[in-house]
Amino acid sequence: MFADQLIRQGAPTLAGLKTANLFPCRLAHRADLLRDLRWANQLLVPRGLRLLPLRLEEGRALLYLFRPDRLGRDLRDQTAQALLDQAGYPGCQVLPCLRELRRRLAAGEGFPHEIGLFLGYPPEDVQGFICHQGRACKFTGCWKVYGDAQAARQCFAAYRSCTESYCRRRANGEGLEGLAVES
Repeated sequence: MFADQLIRQGAPTLAGLKTANLFPCRLAHRADLLRDLRWANQLLVPRGLRLLPLRLEEGRALLYLFRPDRLGRDLRDQTAQALLDQAGYPGCQVLPCLRELRRRLAAGEGFPHEIGLFLGYPPEDVQGFICHQGRACKFTGCWKVYGDAQAARQCFAAYRSCTESYCRRRANGEGLEGLAVES
């Protein structure tokens, strides 16, 4: 069941199309979640992926599936660096930034606007969302688009197609180890 949810929620990241996915997970027992995370990371880490809990609450967790190398590249983007700096993040290194994001999420402040940078959203779209306070976007798909609408539409279609394909493959018995593409 854990693998099914991970594949359904994280297909574009598993396939190497996306930097990261963030998704909630029901949690009966913390020990079970930790066991599932260890199992998943044993398969994922050699393929250049990581799965971390960013927030743990009673009965649920917020899980973050990501490609560290790609996240590092995304955070080094000039616009991303400026946004992280304005938001008070400690530079653009992956681990310190993830620690700060985790701290903000644990503080119950909701989802900080800059979270899109950690999910592989184009920095100009994150910047547009912040500047326009979520209004006046060109259109909404997986995120609110303020920059290149055509590229975003193609990206959203690729994510949708990938998710459908991965769910079919999983239903036909393919395991996580066969679906996580090495980077």
